[in-house]
Amino acid sequence: MAFGIYVHWPFCAAKCPYCDFNSHVRSRIDEDGWVAGIEQELDWIVARQGGERPVVETIFFGGGTPSLMAGKSVGRILEKIARLWPHANDVEVTLEANPASADAARFADYRAAGVNRLSLGVQALNDKDLKMLGRLHDAAEAKAALALAMRSFERVSLDLIYARPSQTEDEWRAELKQALAFGTDHLSLYQLTIEPQTPFALLHQTGQLVIPDDDIAAVLYQVTQELTEAAGLPTYEISNHAKAGSESRHNLIYWRYGDYAGVGPGAHGRLNLDGIRTATATTRLPERWRESLEKYGTAFEDFVPVPDADAAREHLLMNLRLAEGLDLSAYQARWNTRPDANKIAPLIGDGFLTQDGDIIRPTPSGRLLLNRVISALLN
Repeated sequence: MAFGIYVHWPFCAAKCPYCDFNSHVRSRIDEDGWVAGIEQELDWIVARQGGERPVVETIFFGGGTPSLMAGKSVGRILEKIARLWPHANDVEVTLEANPASADAARFADYRAAGVNRLSLGVQALNDKDLKMLGRLHDAAEAKAALALAMRSFERVSLDLIYARPSQTEDEWRAELKQALAFGTDHLSLYQLTIEPQTPFALLHQTGQLVIPDDDIAAVLYQVTQELTEAAGLPTYEISNHAKAGSESRHNLIYWRYGDYAGVGPGAHGRLNLDGIRTATATTRLPERWRESLEKYGTAFEDFVPVPDADAAREHLLMNLRLAEGLDLSAYQARWNTRPDANKIAPLIGDGFLTQDGDIIRPTPSGRLLLNRVISALLN
């Protein structure tokens, strides 16, 4: 089974009003100290895994804003991982970047350190919406950063947010065509959602922020599928589109319910320890995370077995996000259970699922109502 490592860098230059990720703004950062803490967590995980260590196939630097890190810091972490685990020959190393922190020297340092895939958080291609989203870059800077990324890395992913306030079908169609014309091999296209306890949540509650209703959002989603399919980047996961062979291998580990270690403040993981599925989570607040490491040698708040029934539910929930669908035979072999055929049949009849042998897949209509489909299968 594929094994990946997720490294969370929790710091940002500014907090975006829609974001509920574990990200924090700090005026000064002791970067060497934070990297040492991540190295300490990696040591702690590998000790728990014991003698036979899995082969690392993917490494992902997420955040926060990992592109605020120095190239030497990224290199230190990658060198540490290489000392602790065997590596696949073609290990995928992704780093998330913001256009506001993009420059040629920084990208060259990341490339020299071993990063071979960059995920660029553009989010919008017009200045009005970038300002509304709280981004520090403008559209010209985004395009320049993207051109630089494509010169610097063999694989580049572009992130955009749609279903923004007042966004029309024609506007999204034109913007997505522009994004596709850049020629990246991967697009992450996320519908704007209002997350609790964010500034956007308060604005939404008071009527100061109005996002497209479900019907308009569904049209924008259908436009997304139409244009990406035509451009040769079909959907392979609800919000992700790629040329064949350019899918995010790291994220596929999540969606196929594989094993991954999570290090850094607030990182989550799923590990196979002595045949037991184990959920891990670290302290979210960066300063408390670091204090825990200094005092106790670990900042893991959760390191607990996942009962098979819960693991099976998680697996189904994640796997049905994929266009490839869920292999019922493999699922049963892993968890000794499978969704009830009497629950699958009506979903097929209603046009939300298809079944080809032992593979069930959500239809385009099913993807629009995926939470409802999954709930029907599990309950």
